[in-house]
Amino acid sequence: MNRFILSFSIAVTFACLVFAAPAHSLSTVEEPNAASVFLQSGIEKLLHGNYQEAIENFNEAIELRKDFAPAYSDRCLAYLELAAYQSAIADCNQALKLTPDNVEAHLNRGLAYYRLGEYRQAIADNNQVIVLKPDDFRAYYNRGIAQAMLGNHQQAISDYNLALITIPQTSTFRLADIYNDRGLAWFELSNLPSAMDDFSKAIHLNSHDYRAYYNRGCACGRSSDNSCAIRDFTASLQLQPDNAQAYLNRGIANHQLGHERTAIADLQKAVEYFAQEGATTNYEKTLNLLKNLQQQLSSQLEIALI
Repeated sequence: MNRFILSFSIAVTFACLVFAAPAHSLSTVEEPNAASVFLQSGIEKLLHGNYQEAIENFNEAIELRKDFAPAYSDRCLAYLELAAYQSAIADCNQALKLTPDNVEAHLNRGLAYYRLGEYRQAIADNNQVIVLKPDDFRAYYNRGIAQAMLGNHQQAISDYNLALITIPQTSTFRLADIYNDRGLAWFELSNLPSAMDDFSKAIHLNSHDYRAYYNRGCACGRSSDNSCAIRDFTASLQLQPDNAQAYLNRGIANHQLGHERTAIADLQKAVEYFAQEGATTNYEKTLNLLKNLQQQLSSQLEIALI
Protein backbone atom coordinates (compact mmCIF):
# COMPACT_ATOMS: atom_id res chain seq x y z
CA MET A 1 0.00 0.00 0.00
CA ASN A 2 2.99 2.32 0.33
CA ARG A 3 2.86 3.35 -3.32
CA PHE A 4 -0.39 5.15 -2.53
CA ILE A 5 1.17 7.43 0.06
CA LEU A 6 1.51 11.04 -1.05
CA SER A 7 3.37 13.51 1.10
CA PHE A 8 1.38 16.30 2.62
CA SER A 9 2.06 19.69 1.15
CA ILE A 10 0.75 23.21 1.43
CA ALA A 11 -0.61 23.59 -2.05
CA VAL A 12 -2.30 26.94 -1.57
CA THR A 13 -0.06 29.97 -1.32
CA PHE A 14 -1.39 32.47 1.15
CA ALA A 15 1.49 34.85 1.30
CA CYS A 16 0.08 37.41 -1.10
CA LEU A 17 -2.14 39.17 1.44
CA VAL A 18 -2.41 42.90 0.95
CA PHE A 19 -1.91 45.38 3.75
CA ALA A 20 -1.34 48.42 1.62
CA ALA A 21 -3.50 51.23 2.94
CA PRO A 22 -5.41 53.57 0.60
CA ALA A 23 -3.16 56.36 -0.57
CA HIS A 24 -5.87 58.94 0.09
CA SER A 25 -4.07 59.72 3.32
CA LEU A 26 -1.70 61.75 1.17
CA SER A 27 -4.45 64.01 -0.10
CA THR A 28 -5.66 65.65 3.08
CA VAL A 29 -4.54 69.19 2.22
CA GLU A 30 -7.53 71.16 1.01
CA GLU A 31 -6.97 73.09 -2.20
CA PRO A 32 -9.80 75.24 -3.58
CA ASN A 33 -9.42 74.16 -7.21
CA ALA A 34 -11.07 71.80 -9.67
CA ALA A 35 -8.20 69.29 -9.57
CA SER A 36 -8.76 68.76 -5.85
CA VAL A 37 -12.50 68.30 -6.40
CA PHE A 38 -11.80 65.50 -8.89
CA LEU A 39 -9.23 64.02 -6.51
CA GLN A 40 -11.68 63.91 -3.60
CA SER A 41 -14.36 62.41 -5.83
CA GLY A 42 -11.90 59.75 -6.95
CA ILE A 43 -10.97 58.96 -3.36
CA GLU A 44 -14.64 58.42 -2.46
CA LYS A 45 -15.08 56.04 -5.39
CA LEU A 46 -11.85 54.26 -4.45
CA LEU A 47 -13.07 53.71 -0.90
CA HIS A 48 -16.34 52.24 -2.22
CA GLY A 49 -14.58 49.87 -4.62
CA ASN A 50 -15.52 51.72 -7.81
CA TYR A 51 -11.99 51.57 -9.15
CA GLN A 52 -12.59 52.34 -12.83
CA GLU A 53 -14.70 55.38 -11.98
CA ALA A 54 -12.04 56.47 -9.51
CA ILE A 55 -9.41 56.28 -12.26
CA GLU A 56 -11.54 58.50 -14.46
CA ASN A 57 -11.68 61.13 -11.70
CA PHE A 58 -7.93 60.91 -11.13
CA ASN A 59 -7.43 61.30 -14.89
CA GLU A 60 -9.42 64.54 -14.75
CA ALA A 61 -7.37 65.79 -11.80
CA ILE A 62 -4.09 65.02 -13.59
CA GLU A 63 -5.32 66.62 -16.81
CA LEU A 64 -5.90 69.83 -14.87
CA ARG A 65 -2.68 69.60 -12.87
CA LYS A 66 0.19 67.57 -14.31
CA ASP A 67 2.27 67.74 -11.11
CA PHE A 68 -0.52 66.55 -8.78
CA ALA A 69 1.34 63.79 -6.88
CA PRO A 70 -1.62 62.57 -4.78
CA ALA A 71 -3.65 61.88 -7.94
CA TYR A 72 -0.86 59.70 -9.37
CA SER A 73 -0.45 57.93 -6.04
CA ASP A 74 -4.15 57.22 -5.66
CA ARG A 75 -4.52 56.18 -9.30
CA CYS A 76 -1.64 53.77 -8.69
CA LEU A 77 -3.70 52.15 -5.94
CA ALA A 78 -6.79 51.94 -8.16
CA TYR A 79 -4.77 50.24 -10.92
CA LEU A 80 -3.36 47.89 -8.31
CA GLU A 81 -6.87 46.85 -7.26
CA LEU A 82 -7.70 46.15 -10.93
CA ALA A 83 -4.54 44.03 -11.33
CA ALA A 84 -3.17 46.53 -13.90
CA TYR A 85 0.25 46.25 -12.34
CA GLN A 86 2.36 47.94 -15.02
CA SER A 87 0.05 50.95 -14.99
CA ALA A 88 0.23 50.99 -11.19
CA ILE A 89 4.03 51.00 -11.29
CA ALA A 90 4.09 53.81 -13.86
CA ASP A 91 1.84 55.99 -11.67
CA CYS A 92 3.79 55.25 -8.50
CA ASN A 93 7.00 56.13 -10.38
CA GLN A 94 5.49 59.49 -11.29
CA ALA A 95 4.29 60.09 -7.74
CA LEU A 96 7.76 59.32 -6.40
CA LYS A 97 9.40 61.70 -8.87
CA LEU A 98 7.21 64.46 -7.48
CA THR A 99 7.31 63.34 -3.82
CA PRO A 100 10.32 61.05 -3.18
CA ASP A 101 9.32 60.39 0.45
CA ASN A 102 5.86 59.13 -0.49
CA VAL A 103 5.45 56.07 1.76
CA GLU A 104 2.20 54.89 0.19
CA ALA A 105 3.62 55.04 -3.33
CA HIS A 106 6.57 52.88 -2.25
CA LEU A 107 4.21 50.41 -0.55
CA ASN A 108 1.88 50.19 -3.52
CA ARG A 109 4.67 49.93 -6.08
CA GLY A 110 6.25 47.22 -3.95
CA LEU A 111 2.98 45.32 -3.96
CA ALA A 112 2.68 45.66 -7.73
CA TYR A 113 6.20 44.30 -8.13
CA TYR A 114 5.35 41.44 -5.78
CA ARG A 115 2.30 40.46 -7.78
CA LEU A 116 4.37 40.50 -10.96
CA GLY A 117 6.82 38.11 -9.31
CA GLU A 118 9.55 40.73 -9.14
CA TYR A 119 10.32 40.04 -5.50
CA ARG A 120 13.66 41.82 -5.20
CA GLN A 121 12.15 45.06 -6.49
CA ALA A 122 9.33 44.60 -3.98
CA ILE A 123 11.89 44.19 -1.19
CA ALA A 124 13.71 47.33 -2.32
CA ASP A 125 10.52 49.41 -2.08
CA ASN A 126 9.70 48.04 1.36
CA ASN A 127 13.27 48.76 2.48
CA GLN A 128 12.68 52.38 1.50
CA VAL A 129 9.43 52.48 3.48
CA ILE A 130 11.28 51.19 6.55
CA VAL A 131 13.85 53.98 6.17
CA LEU A 132 11.08 56.58 5.92
CA LYS A 133 8.70 55.07 8.47
CA PRO A 134 10.37 52.40 10.62
CA ASP A 135 7.23 51.69 12.66
CA ASP A 136 5.06 50.72 9.65
CA PHE A 137 4.26 47.02 10.08
CA ARG A 138 3.04 46.75 6.49
CA ALA A 139 6.56 47.17 5.12
CA TYR A 140 7.97 44.43 7.35
CA TYR A 141 5.11 42.08 6.49
CA ASN A 142 5.26 42.77 2.76
CA ARG A 143 9.04 42.35 2.77
CA GLY A 144 8.58 39.09 4.64
CA ILE A 145 6.23 37.59 2.07
CA ALA A 146 8.60 38.61 -0.72
CA GLN A 147 11.50 36.97 1.13
CA ALA A 148 9.41 33.83 1.52
CA MET A 149 8.73 33.70 -2.21
CA LEU A 150 12.50 33.84 -2.79
CA GLY A 151 12.93 30.90 -0.42
CA ASN A 152 14.53 33.05 2.27
CA HIS A 153 12.33 31.67 5.03
CA GLN A 154 14.53 32.63 7.97
CA GLN A 155 14.65 36.24 6.76
CA ALA A 156 10.89 36.10 6.27
CA ILE A 157 10.43 35.00 9.88
CA SER A 158 12.60 37.90 11.06
CA ASP A 159 10.38 40.32 9.14
CA TYR A 160 7.18 38.73 10.43
CA ASN A 161 8.57 39.12 13.97
CA LEU A 162 9.14 42.83 13.33
CA ALA A 163 5.64 43.15 11.89
CA LEU A 164 4.21 41.54 15.02
CA ILE A 165 6.08 44.03 17.19
CA THR A 166 4.87 47.09 15.27
CA ILE A 167 1.29 46.12 14.34
CA PRO A 168 -1.56 47.47 16.51
CA GLN A 169 -2.70 44.57 18.68
CA THR A 170 -6.32 45.43 17.94
CA SER A 171 -5.85 44.39 14.29
CA THR A 172 -6.79 40.79 15.02
CA PHE A 173 -7.40 39.62 11.45
CA ARG A 174 -4.12 41.09 10.27
CA LEU A 175 -2.34 39.53 13.22
CA ALA A 176 -3.88 36.21 12.18
CA ASP A 177 -2.51 36.67 8.66
CA ILE A 178 1.01 37.29 9.96
CA TYR A 179 0.91 34.25 12.24
CA ASN A 180 -0.38 32.14 9.36
CA ASP A 181 2.44 33.26 7.07
CA ARG A 182 5.06 32.85 9.77
CA GLY A 183 3.67 29.35 10.29
CA LEU A 184 4.21 28.67 6.58
CA ALA A 185 7.84 29.77 6.89
CA TRP A 186 8.37 27.49 9.89
CA PHE A 187 6.73 24.67 7.90
CA GLU A 188 9.15 25.20 5.03
CA LEU A 189 12.02 25.02 7.52
CA SER A 190 10.56 21.74 8.89
CA ASN A 191 10.03 23.28 12.32
CA LEU A 192 6.63 21.64 12.73
CA PRO A 193 6.01 22.51 16.42
CA SER A 194 6.54 26.23 15.70
CA ALA A 195 4.42 25.99 12.55
CA MET A 196 1.55 24.33 14.41
CA ASP A 197 1.79 26.89 17.21
CA ASP A 198 1.53 29.79 14.74
CA PHE A 199 -1.35 28.20 12.84
CA SER A 200 -3.16 27.69 16.16
CA LYS A 201 -2.63 31.37 17.02
CA ALA A 202 -4.02 32.36 13.64
CA ILE A 203 -7.10 30.20 14.25
CA HIS A 204 -7.59 31.72 17.70
CA LEU A 205 -7.52 35.22 16.20
CA ASN A 206 -9.67 34.39 13.17
CA SER A 207 -11.62 31.16 13.49
CA HIS A 208 -13.33 31.72 10.12
CA ASP A 209 -10.20 31.53 7.96
CA TYR A 210 -10.02 28.15 6.22
CA ARG A 211 -6.33 28.62 5.41
CA ALA A 212 -5.01 28.27 8.94
CA TYR A 213 -6.99 25.07 9.52
CA TYR A 214 -5.75 23.68 6.21
CA ASN A 215 -2.14 24.60 6.96
CA ARG A 216 -2.27 23.14 10.47
CA GLY A 217 -3.75 19.99 8.94
CA CYS A 218 -0.70 19.78 6.66
CA ALA A 219 1.60 20.18 9.66
CA CYS A 220 -0.32 17.44 11.48
CA GLY A 221 0.02 15.19 8.46
CA ARG A 222 3.74 15.88 8.17
CA SER A 223 3.97 14.94 11.87
CA SER A 224 2.15 11.64 11.14
CA ASP A 225 -0.80 12.69 13.33
CA ASN A 226 -3.49 11.68 10.85
CA SER A 227 -6.41 12.12 13.26
CA CYS A 228 -5.35 15.72 13.84
CA ALA A 229 -4.97 16.18 10.08
CA ILE A 230 -8.49 14.88 9.41
CA ARG A 231 -9.91 17.19 12.09
CA ASP A 232 -8.29 20.28 10.58
CA PHE A 233 -8.97 19.44 6.94
CA THR A 234 -12.61 18.86 7.90
CA ALA A 235 -12.75 22.26 9.63
CA SER A 236 -11.16 23.88 6.57
CA LEU A 237 -13.68 22.23 4.23
CA GLN A 238 -16.58 23.45 6.35
CA LEU A 239 -15.37 26.98 5.59
CA GLN A 240 -14.34 26.36 1.97
CA PRO A 241 -16.21 23.29 0.65
CA ASP A 242 -14.61 23.31 -2.82
CA ASN A 243 -10.97 23.00 -1.72
CA ALA A 244 -9.77 20.05 -3.81
CA GLN A 245 -6.40 19.88 -2.07
CA ALA A 246 -8.06 19.57 1.34
CA TYR A 247 -10.15 16.63 0.09
CA LEU A 248 -7.03 15.03 -1.34
CA ASN A 249 -5.03 15.40 1.87
CA ARG A 250 -7.94 14.28 4.05
CA GLY A 251 -8.30 11.26 1.79
CA ILE A 252 -4.64 10.43 2.30
CA ALA A 253 -5.00 10.78 6.07
CA ASN A 254 -8.05 8.50 6.04
CA HIS A 255 -6.10 5.96 3.98
CA GLN A 256 -3.24 6.06 6.46
CA LEU A 257 -5.71 5.20 9.22
CA GLY A 258 -7.25 2.38 7.19
CA HIS A 259 -10.52 4.21 6.52
CA GLU A 260 -10.53 3.16 2.89
CA ARG A 261 -14.13 3.87 1.92
CA THR A 262 -13.93 7.35 3.44
CA ALA A 263 -10.62 7.88 1.67
CA ILE A 264 -12.22 6.92 -1.65
CA ALA A 265 -15.07 9.38 -1.08
CA ASP A 266 -12.58 12.18 -0.38
CA LEU A 267 -10.51 11.38 -3.44
CA GLN A 268 -13.63 11.37 -5.60
CA LYS A 269 -14.44 14.87 -4.35
CA ALA A 270 -10.86 15.97 -5.01
CA VAL A 271 -11.02 14.64 -8.58
CA GLU A 272 -14.32 16.48 -9.12
CA TYR A 273 -13.00 19.83 -7.94
CA PHE A 274 -9.63 19.53 -9.66
CA ALA A 275 -11.56 18.91 -12.90
CA GLN A 276 -13.66 22.03 -12.30
CA GLU A 277 -10.51 24.08 -11.67
CA GLY A 278 -8.85 22.78 -14.82
CA ALA A 279 -5.92 21.60 -12.66
CA THR A 280 -4.93 18.88 -15.11
CA THR A 281 -1.82 17.56 -13.37
CA ASN A 282 -3.46 17.34 -9.94
CA TYR A 283 -6.56 15.82 -11.52
CA GLU A 284 -4.61 13.06 -13.24
CA LYS A 285 -2.47 12.24 -10.19
CA THR A 286 -5.47 12.12 -7.89
CA LEU A 287 -7.46 10.03 -10.36
CA ASN A 288 -4.62 7.52 -10.49
CA LEU A 289 -4.52 7.37 -6.70
CA LEU A 290 -8.28 6.87 -6.61
CA LYS A 291 -8.19 4.03 -9.16
CA ASN A 292 -5.30 2.41 -7.32
CA LEU A 293 -7.12 2.46 -4.00
CA GLN A 294 -10.37 1.22 -5.54
CA GLN A 295 -8.54 -1.71 -7.13
CA GLN A 296 -6.82 -2.58 -3.86
CA LEU A 297 -10.09 -2.42 -1.95
CA SER A 298 -11.76 -4.58 -4.58
CA SER A 299 -8.97 -7.17 -4.29
CA GLN A 300 -9.35 -7.23 -0.53
CA LEU A 301 -13.09 -7.86 -0.86
CA GLU A 302 -12.51 -10.69 -3.33
CA ILE A 303 -10.09 -12.34 -0.94
CA ALA A 304 -12.58 -11.99 1.90
CA LEU A 305 -15.30 -13.69 -0.15
CA ILE A 306 -13.23 -16.74 -1.06
